[in-house]
This record gives sequence, C-alpha cells and structure tokens, in this order.
Amino acid sequence: MAAYALANLSPQTVVHDEVLTYMERVRSTLDPFGGRFLVHGAPEREVREGEWPGDLVLVAFPSMDHARRWYDSAAYQELIPLRSRHISGDLLLIDGVGDGYDPAVMAAVIRGTSGGTA
Repeated sequence: MAAYALANLSPQTVVHDEVLTYMERVRSTLDPFGGRFLVHGAPEREVREGEWPGDLVLVAFPSMDHARRWYDSAAYQELIPLRSRHISGDLLLIDGVGDGYDPAVMAAVIRGTSGGTA
C-alpha cells in the first residue's frame, strides 16, 4: 500500500542558499526508495476551509517501509539541517488507503466498537 511524506513548511520571503542546496539534492535521496513528488509548494492553491499558512510538500512512496527507510537514510539525514536551519514546519509519514477503500465501512466499524454512537 502506498505511503506518503507530508510536510507543511513555513512560507519564506527569502530563500537561503542552504535551502536551494537541499532542493538540488533531495531528489537523489528519494530515488533509491521509489519516492516521487506529488506536490511541492504549488504556487496556485485555494484554501476552502480553515487556514493554511505554509507550503505543502507531498511525496509518494510504494510503502511505509520505503518512506521510513528514506527518512532514516544517511543521505536524507545529512540534508535535513540544510532545510531545518531556515524553514520550520511539520513532517509526517502516513499510510495511504488501499484500492476500494470505503469510508462507510470504516464508519460501521467505529459504530460497532463505540456502542452505536460516534
């Protein structure tokens, strides 16, 4: 099942040279683990609910194991300070859902374990 690295990074008015170095090198850390960018700070976005103060980065991996191995790899760990010294934010690794996922089935499971109330 696919997994994702999802980051919400603080917007930057000035981009530091170390961040550009990070951007130039990060792809090479993803390739061995099958990672590919789906979203990378898209310039056009519409916030429909709530607020979204940062820039979104979304990377897909073949599995959670691939995502973990990428994040924990020496190559990526070496790059993290180049970004984190200049951009704050949150990053999480998260499993996707399989083909045929139905939220109604999940609701039924939750109802069954919560005594009929949600």
